[in-house]
Amino acid sequence: MTRITSHDGTALSPLCFGTMQFGGRADATESRAMFDACRARGITFFDTANVYTEGASETLLGDFAQGERDSLIIATKAAYSGGAGRRNILDSLETSRSRMKMDVIDVLYLHRWDADTPLEESFETLAEVQRAGKVRYIAVSNFAAWQVVKAQGVAATFDTRIDMIQPMYSLVKRQAEVEILPMAQDLGIAVAPYSPLGGGLLSGKYADGGTGRLTEDDRYAVRYGPEWMHRTARDLTALAQEVGQSPATLAVAWVMAHPAVTAPIVSARTAAQLEPSLAALDLTLDAEIIARLTALSPTPAPATDRLEEV
Repeated sequence: MTRITSHDGTALSPLCFGTMQFGGRADATESRAMFDACRARGITFFDTANVYTEGASETLLGDFAQGERDSLIIATKAAYSGGAGRRNILDSLETSRSRMKMDVIDVLYLHRWDADTPLEESFETLAEVQRAGKVRYIAVSNFAAWQVVKAQGVAATFDTRIDMIQPMYSLVKRQAEVEILPMAQDLGIAVAPYSPLGGGLLSGKYADGGTGRLTEDDRYAVRYGPEWMHRTARDLTALAQEVGQSPATLAVAWVMAHPAVTAPIVSARTAAQLEPSLAALDLTLDAEIIARLTALSPTPAPATDRLEEV
């Protein structure tokens, strides 16, 4: 596995902070407070995307990071819209570099699979910007395991590789366990899973009448709509009360405990809301608690669907 570090060799932190809320639900002042809270807890890894909050996320992150740029690992994403063709990747990258006032992006993801563009075009372009020193590590987000393997083969023909992937993974979204996480372990690819709190569902706030993505965004309402997911969230809250932890802390720590996971991406709208996720840095789960947490949600069937082999 490639050891992903900052420019000055600083190691990747065990959590990543996702700045999707910067300049959106979190104004500049609150965004700064969250960035500072992360740095105070030793977070060195920050994630954004070209499309987040119409560019405000990248702009704010770039401003905050300037004073210690060489000690941070900054990731952004290209090609959420417009396809993963050469022109779109290059234009997106230049926009991101300009917004963040950074000559070099540490990690550049393809934001999602593009079935209409040959992988050869995408990865020739990514290899080119990597050789030019504009990007240090190549990554992909929201790819299925077979798509990562196929892309990794294409990347090798251009003398580069995928060093990191970003799948969705949480107690209520465990599909990654079937093929994505084993594939990453086998190929030595770092994993930075997003939404370890299931869009906030696993924080327990919705059971108390709270608001957030699940009440404000139809996509998240559908994604986390099944009743069993809400039952898992309630059971998690009960277990958290029993062991004297926040449900959010347990949820993040459970994702961190998976041997394939490198750094889960945590996010929030305020520094106060972020604190329970950051508290997972101080929590090591024993085998019994991991087993109890795992039992709160259905284990996905194996890739072969041969349940008798589980």
